[in-house]
Amino acid sequence: MTEHPALQLSDRIADLLADPNNAPDNWTSRPQWRQSLATGAPGVALLHVERATAGRGPWEPARAWLAVAADTQVTSGRDSHLYYGAPALAHVLGCAAQARPGSYQRALDHLGQAVAADARRRCERALSRIDRGELPALAEFDTIRGLAGLGSVLLDRAPDGEAIRAVLACLVRLTDDVKHDGEVLPGWWTLSGPSGKPDDRFPGGHANNGLAHGIAGPLALLALALRRGVEVDGQRAAIGTILAWLERWRDRHAWPYWIAPGHLASTVRRPLAPQRPSWCYGTAGLARAQQLAALALGDSRLRQDAEDGLATALNDPLSLAATTDISLCHGYTGLAHIAHRAAADATSRNAARLRSAAELLLDTTHPPHTDPDAQARWLLASTGPAFLEGAAGTALALLAPATGIAPATRWDACLLTA
Repeated sequence: MTEHPALQLSDRIADLLADPNNAPDNWTSRPQWRQSLATGAPGVALLHVERATAGRGPWEPARAWLAVAADTQVTSGRDSHLYYGAPALAHVLGCAAQARPGSYQRALDHLGQAVAADARRRCERALSRIDRGELPALAEFDTIRGLAGLGSVLLDRAPDGEAIRAVLACLVRLTDDVKHDGEVLPGWWTLSGPSGKPDDRFPGGHANNGLAHGIAGPLALLALALRRGVEVDGQRAAIGTILAWLERWRDRHAWPYWIAPGHLASTVRRPLAPQRPSWCYGTAGLARAQQLAALALGDSRLRQDAEDGLATALNDPLSLAATTDISLCHGYTGLAHIAHRAAADATSRNAARLRSAAELLLDTTHPPHTDPDAQARWLLASTGPAFLEGAAGTALALLAPATGIAPATRWDACLLTA
């Protein structure tokens, strides 16, 4: 069987990122680069770990990049999250341990204890905040910085532990309505803007729907845990509450990125303008979270709706036209990876539609007759080696859809898509 040409791009990026000593100075000079999964060494290590585990590359680059990531005082506590510090390194080393059973166990035990302790402290603060009737910050609960992200590490590393149950119970409480200034709001309503900072454009705050920064992250974690038999009181009801909220705001196969007070007060629903169906925001991440919830609940109608919505969005020229890059976070490779993951869990009809969409997305990512070496060098020069928005993530996201084989590790657990 002939390999998909997009694999040549993935291979060439990996080749160019094989040696940490060749990393560009404008990247390695950043203080956070050794510990940042989003923009630093752990993300490149994850690329090489997956390639080595899948038999697509040697182990030496993975080992070299892991050494770089671990060669510093690892940050834990308030300043850490899934994409930085102890949780990030725990995720990457956990994937490496899948390839090398028994390896890194001492480091993983230490990191796991740090992540669990931090998660319990965060849950205590969140529950106290809920009891006071206050609204949360996005960083309390989201995938990138919050409890949903920490929960993904705990679900993989210690699914029988108390810390993951504490996180799930806390996210269940998050779905309780809150009365604020006389208005009943969903418990995940935040007074900040989408950046997590005060924003004059959102004077009354907002409810964020995205998988990276919004309520779809907790939805995905609650569903993934339920599928693995990890359940706390109220978990199914909490999933139902989030699903009902998303259904309320769904416009055919898309959702608004966020809901502001004006949306709540308006009696007129305007159709959504075409928007990119990305992982971080938009249909790809949301529909995958819905599909995971449907599988966890055994809800065939919801499963059909989620798969239909995703397949429709990924074949919609107007939605795809709003996508302007090939990154994992919000570009074509991220869409192709999600399409591949969703197809593996879909009904036969929708699986065929999603695989077809993935094929078209790969052709968009790496058009026929494109020089992979020139494209790889351009990507590294223009986006850097980063995981979420750069070349390393692009190379990683290409692997599964281009080979038609599921990831060899659970590298994409950090996306809460699996």
